[in-house]
Amino acid sequence: MRFASRLDAVPPYLFAEIERRVEALTAEGVDVISLGIGDPDLPTPPAVVEAMQRAVARAATHRYPSNRGLEAFREAVAAFYGERFGVELDPGTEIVPVLGGKEGVAHIALACLDPGDVCLAPDPGYPPYTSGPVFAGAEVRYLPLEEANAFMPDLDAVPGQVAARTNLLFCNYPNNPTGAVVGNGFFERAVAFAREHGVVAVHDASYTEIAFDGYRPPSFLETPGAKEVGAEIFSLSKGWNMTGWRIGWLAGNADVVEHYRRLKTNLDSGMFDALQLAGVAALTDARAFPVEMSEVYRRRRDLVVDALGRAGLPAEPPRATPYVWLRVPEGHDSASFTALVLDQAAVIVSPGPSFGPSGEGFVRISLTVPDDRLEEAAGRIASSLRVESRA
Repeated sequence: MRFASRLDAVPPYLFAEIERRVEALTAEGVDVISLGIGDPDLPTPPAVVEAMQRAVARAATHRYPSNRGLEAFREAVAAFYGERFGVELDPGTEIVPVLGGKEGVAHIALACLDPGDVCLAPDPGYPPYTSGPVFAGAEVRYLPLEEANAFMPDLDAVPGQVAARTNLLFCNYPNNPTGAVVGNGFFERAVAFAREHGVVAVHDASYTEIAFDGYRPPSFLETPGAKEVGAEIFSLSKGWNMTGWRIGWLAGNADVVEHYRRLKTNLDSGMFDALQLAGVAALTDARAFPVEMSEVYRRRRDLVVDALGRAGLPAEPPRATPYVWLRVPEGHDSASFTALVLDQAAVIVSPGPSFGPSGEGFVRISLTVPDDRLEEAAGRIASSLRVESRA
């Protein structure tokens, strides 16, 4: 049999590989603690579950949904954006449901990119920022996120001939995997860059609701001119513990939203109406839930950063996201440190280069496991370093 060569153009998906490794070790009887995947360990808010149960029992939800989405869902999104960010959205033309942030990222690439186009993607960054454009036949140019620049890309460094071929710019703050928050003026610079070069700017806002120490992450759409040049992808996965539900949306420029919707009419049959009604409950009855989750992750962040610091692994406490971006100890690269803590401690972390070449020298630690397991994992990592030092 012969298969499409586009599947060979991207490496195996990082988190699928992590899941496979955990399953294999568990089958061998190893007590693995996986800090590799950002999958919340706590349940979805009861109000959302109950809304889903009621909706699923209604025969009216059992038919084909509309790719445009339920009016109630789009109105709830518009109300959320108005209250949370002070952004006015037209529910009729500027919002469309997406089947989770990953689908949104992959399909916006298909809607915006032709073969030969360039996509500018943050490095390190969420892997679909690369795979989506590659599947569209486009060329990916990385925007390095350097620690010295607070993990902000330098759009002024994009060569003119590259900018001229670019038709899609991805950005993501709060940032996965680094945990960085957006710097003053960056969104304004992104709008100016997109306007100057005729680029569609897409912001992945999947982590705006998980933040600490009084920080309130902004929406890209708050930026003057943002709706003229692009859109924002938002997901309920992390803030509301709904990774398995696959509920999100694309909001912003009406032309971007419409072209995305047109693509989806040919790829899927829309989001199950009952899921959209559960999404409404998340944005209304469970509106404050992300504040509760932020406190959980703040406590876990402090626990991990403190434990790693005592082990000689200092990490900057992030102001947002359920991740700690950790520089590996001297004498290691990302791969060797990842192998060490797996072999010696049965702890899985995500190696930085899996998110892009600029991730070398770092690993990502997820806080989406219970406190006691996090504490044990940190202790095991410290022990693995002590074992190595005696070897």
